[in-house]
Amino acid sequence: MEEKHEEEFQDGQELKRFSQLNHWLIGIAVALFLAAGLAAGYGYRQQMMVGQLSSHEQEMSATVSQLHSQLEAVTAKLNELTAPPPAPDAASAKSHGSGARKRGATPDPRLKKMEARLDAQQKQLQETQDEVSKTRADLEGNLSSTRDELSGTIARNHDELVALEKRGERSFFEFDLNRSKLFQRTGPLSISLRKVDAKHKHFNLALIVDDNELEKKNVNLYEPVWIHRADDPQPVQIVVNRIDKNHIHGYVSAPKYTNSDLATNGAAKLTPISAETPHTDPVIPPQDKTPPPLPQ
Repeated sequence: MEEKHEEEFQDGQELKRFSQLNHWLIGIAVALFLAAGLAAGYGYRQQMMVGQLSSHEQEMSATVSQLHSQLEAVTAKLNELTAPPPAPDAASAKSHGSGARKRGATPDPRLKKMEARLDAQQKQLQETQDEVSKTRADLEGNLSSTRDELSGTIARNHDELVALEKRGERSFFEFDLNRSKLFQRTGPLSISLRKVDAKHKHFNLALIVDDNELEKKNVNLYEPVWIHRADDPQPVQIVVNRIDKNHIHGYVSAPKYTNSDLATNGAAKLTPISAETPHTDPVIPPQDKTPPPLPQ
């Protein structure tokens, strides 16, 4: 009986251990199943995210490609609009013109607007070129007149003025004028300085010439002012070679002889010989022929 009771006790212990082992195995199996499920869910989620990223990337690539295509189309259109049209010959132009009239095609308004703007710019450029050419011609004419009337020389300082005086062709009168309404006599003219712009180097003058009052406005530095008087064979010249605040320095150049002086000198040179004073030998007083006294 004791042996039987011991065997039953052992069988019960084995059943208990087997039961505990089954519980452990079931727990491990459940844990493995849960881990597999989590891994499968995570993998599926990752696969879904990769798919979404791939789809988004494809959409972005398609959008970029579409933008590139639109940009290329716009660039080509702009190049087509801005490119100058080829110059066809008369026959082809006539045929194309008749074909266009027959088809009734209307020109692009943007192209017409661009052509109008281009025509306006070309017209403005031509006007500017014409104005520059006219100004250059005027300056060249003034310089040519200056060279003809004064051998192309303008004194820019006192030393150059002395060099001009040494030629003996004209008379020169230097002056210093302050801004005033009073006139200062300089050579054959009376001059008054009315306005000075020292920054831009120009001034205004009032002159009295042959009892007539004149005005010269916006005269520049070194710009000759020519005054034609009635009795002068050449014009009188005024040149300012220094401009300060409310003050100028320059000179007046006038011909040495007037027309009246030249006429008088010419008449003297044409005096006939018979009208001249007859030539007589000078009277020599008689010499004293008495020898000097001898020294004692």
